[in-house]
This record gives sequence, structure tokens and C-alpha cells, in this order.
Amino acid sequence: MARQYDAVIVGGGHNGLVAGAYLARAGARTLILEARATTGGAATTEAPWPDHPDLRVTRLSYVMSLMPPTILRDLSLERHGYKVHPMGPYYQAFPEGGALTLHEDDPVRSREEISRFSLKDARAYEKWNEWLAGLADVMAPLLMQVPPDIGSHSPGDLADLARLAWRNRSVDRRTIADLTRLMTMSIADLLDDWFESPQIKGALAVNGVIGTWAGPREPGTAYVMAHHSIGDVGDGQLGSWGFPEGGMGGVSAAIRRSAESFGAEIRTSARVQQVTVDGGRVTGVVLASGEEITAPVVVTTLHPRTAFLDQVGEKQLPDDFVTDIERWKTRSGVVKINLALDRLPGFTATPNVGDVPEHLTGSVEMAPTIDFIERAFLDAREGRPALAPFADGVIPTTLDKTLNPDGTHVFSLFTQWVPHDWAEEPHTEELEAYADRLIDLYEELAPGLKDSIIARDVVGPHEMQEEYGLVGGNIFHGELSVEQLFHMRPAPGYADYRTPIEGYYNASSATHAGGGVCGIPGLQASRAAIRDTGRGARSPLARRRSRVG
Repeated sequence: MARQYDAVIVGGGHNGLVAGAYLARAGARTLILEARATTGGAATTEAPWPDHPDLRVTRLSYVMSLMPPTILRDLSLERHGYKVHPMGPYYQAFPEGGALTLHEDDPVRSREEISRFSLKDARAYEKWNEWLAGLADVMAPLLMQVPPDIGSHSPGDLADLARLAWRNRSVDRRTIADLTRLMTMSIADLLDDWFESPQIKGALAVNGVIGTWAGPREPGTAYVMAHHSIGDVGDGQLGSWGFPEGGMGGVSAAIRRSAESFGAEIRTSARVQQVTVDGGRVTGVVLASGEEITAPVVVTTLHPRTAFLDQVGEKQLPDDFVTDIERWKTRSGVVKINLALDRLPGFTATPNVGDVPEHLTGSVEMAPTIDFIERAFLDAREGRPALAPFADGVIPTTLDKTLNPDGTHVFSLFTQWVPHDWAEEPHTEELEAYADRLIDLYEELAPGLKDSIIARDVVGPHEMQEEYGLVGGNIFHGELSVEQLFHMRPAPGYADYRTPIEGYYNASSATHAGGGVCGIPGLQASRAAIRDTGRGARSPLARRRSRVG
């Protein structure tokens, strides 16, 4: 006979673990199913080098995003081992000589750094940060906002829209204009309005293209910058980027321990083959092994195409919804390169001082100018891997010593771009050559880097797709383009973390606020399921709710 649960979570990544923890916390008998042998999804710490079994690395995701204090508090994550080391400064050395270091927590030092390239830009940088902070006051709370069903005429949906408008009643004409520019402009055009130095513009363009199939001159990349730059998710506390202790897997492990403390059951190596539906209602799942599991609530965290077209099936879904999912854009071209080093890099422009040089404790970039970044994208769009790849690099072992007990270091490089269709084939040899070219670029700035490499791990779009379920290799489960934001994520009418199937909820990174390790989709999907328990005897968790009082 089929095993019975009150709620089943499909996918044991961080969002699935968050959703499972909240449902178990609410009293539901909850089962989390993960296809891989370990939980965490893309937020996982692994030991990819057999010759160095003690050297661990965050293989895909690499820095902690904005986890809302609500989740930290509700799930007692710090008690379960969650700890983050705030990142150090932004650092970029230049082929022509010199370097730029930006200190987010020290505007005086940043102004001095920028002044070496442009006095005008040094003055503009302070105003730029003030401008972004003002926009964040409007945008940040929206990350924790369930998008309204814009266009619906139902009283409830109209009331939701009215409440959203009322909460933003103080937003003035100028702010609306600035938000419009931010949503529609390229990051290159936006930065041209503010700055003159190519070095400064290159530094500030990085957040506009991370994980995105778009170069810095593509419309909409200004918003991508804002998505990565907002410092408050609406809970009244400023967030920061950092290295979680134990790597990103340390975050997932803390959430898993929290879920288990509330009674959630977790099964790995348990791939879901089908989500079962009867009369428009979810009834459970069938595993690849043939095992059947029944539940009135199923929460998926998988890519929309997998969750709906593969596991539910088109016949169970409205035609317009199927069309929207089929058109969902999920290109990437990202390659993750992890290097094990026997010593820290030594940049000619900035000699190392002390055991932990400050300029190596944050991001260590390969993004000297906007033209450099744009050229890398154009190469990939024209069908070839970037000749000179762009990279957002970090060395988490400068701050987190749990990852390198033997004193070695990990240089984690999130790089772009290769052609997006490389997700369909391994392209192993080409990826190795691509990695060689990027290492050569760093070698020019930090002589001796190549000799310090004792192991390397190159993860291309195909492996991201096949091993981790990131269709197209896209870390957001869908591009952050204007037509795929807020009430459109992942389809109009279904941005409230519900789906066309009653009892089937969506906690994928393809929902609003998804992208980065923040847990918001998992929180919102579980809230929707718990809230629906009060909507009559047929509601998904109604029977369980009556049992637990």
C-alpha cells in the first residue's frame, strides 16, 4: 500500500528544506524527497578531489544571499549551526597596472580608491549609493510580498492589489521614474549616466550580469544589479553577503537539522517520477522506483518544465499555463570553476600583507571594464565560448577555516559565458580550454597562480542541468528579464506560489524572490499551503489541521 503523509516536498534544496521545516513546524507529517544522494541542491559543500579528500568546496553557489531574519528566527537556524562570515572588499587588478578596492562598509576608503581613477566618480559614488538605498526602500519590501494577480477581477485579488498600492502610496513621481529606468535600462547605460571611469563602471556592472544570459548592454540588466544589491528584504534588518561556515552546504545542513527537529522526514536518492492528480487535485507522487506516496499537499521546488510538463503532464493543466511554461526562458552560459591552491594568489598591484590579506577576503574579479564583460557575452551569443571569460571570484578559505584544515585554499570562480546550448552536451574538452584561458588572465595579474593550483573542478551547464536539475544551467530556474518578474513569475495568475492543481504548490527559484540562497520561495509556498487549510473540508491540510487542533 502507498505510504501516506500530510505533505510531500519534491526537492531537498534549500527552498525544499525551508518549506518542509515550516510545514512540519505547523504540525503536518512531512516528507522531503531528494533525487541526489545528499540534500542542499545547488547549495552544497562537496569534496570533488579524490587526491585531496579533506579539501571541501561549495561546488555551485558560492556566497550567502539575503536570508530573511524571519526564517533565521522561525527555524532557529543559528542554533542549528548557521553562521556567516561577512565578505571583505571588492578587488580588481588591471592588466595595465594598478588595482581598485571598494569597501562597502567604509565609504571614506572607497572614495579614496575611486579618486585615483576619477574625482568626479568619487563624488558620484556616494550619491549613487544614496540613490540605490532610496530605491531599496521601495523594492526591498516587495521581495517578501506575494505578487497580486494583476488583471484578475475577483474581489480578493482586487483587494490584494489595492493593499499593495496603499502600502506604496507615498512613492512619488521621481521614484516611479527611477524605478522605471531601473527595470528597463541596461546596466551599461545606467552607469554611463553616473560615472566616467571605465574601471569604476566595470566594477559596478558585475552585479548586472551574474547568472544572466545577457551582456551589460542588454536592457533589463540594471534590474539584475538591483536584485543583487538590495540590502534589506523587508524584515527591518539590513542583510549582507558573506561566506557561510562550512560552505553553502553549511546553510543547507542547518535548515535540514531544523526541519528534522520539527519532525520532517528526509529521504535522499529518491527521485520523483510523477506527481499524481485526480479531478484537478494533487494526490501524491510516484518515485522512479515505482513506490507510491500519497499526500493532500505536494510542494515542488523543481524547474517549472520539470515540475509541470514532465511530472504533472500537459493534459492536467490549462492550455495557456502550458504555453507560458513552454515559453519560460532559462538560458545561462555559466561555468563554475573551483581551484584548489597551495598558497594564496599574489597580485602584482597589491602585495599580500599578513596571513589573511584584506583584498583577498571579498570578491576577486576578472571584470576590468564593461567592454571586457560585453565581449565575453558576444562571443557566447555568436556561438563560441568566451575568448576572455568574465569571472566573479572568491576565496572563502581566507575567512572560513573549516574548509581548509590543511592550510590550502579554494579559489571559487563563477564565470561567464559559453553558448547557452552547451547545456545539451558535456563539451568537456572545450570547457577545460575555457578554464585555461581564464586562469591565464589571472596569471597575468598574479604571477605564480598557475603553479599554485593542485586540483581543479570545472562544472559546465550540462552538468548543472543533468546533475543538479538546473535546466539550461540557470541558477534562478528562469531568467531575471522584465517579462519574467514579480506577477509573471513563473506565469501570470500563478505567482502566489499556488498552481493550477489544487494542493500543488510552487517553491522553486522560478517564483518571485527566487535566485540566490534566501529561502523566500520555500517560506511563501509553505505559508500558502498552511493558509489554505482554513478553506473548507476539501482544503489540502484540513484533516491534519483538525487532528492537531
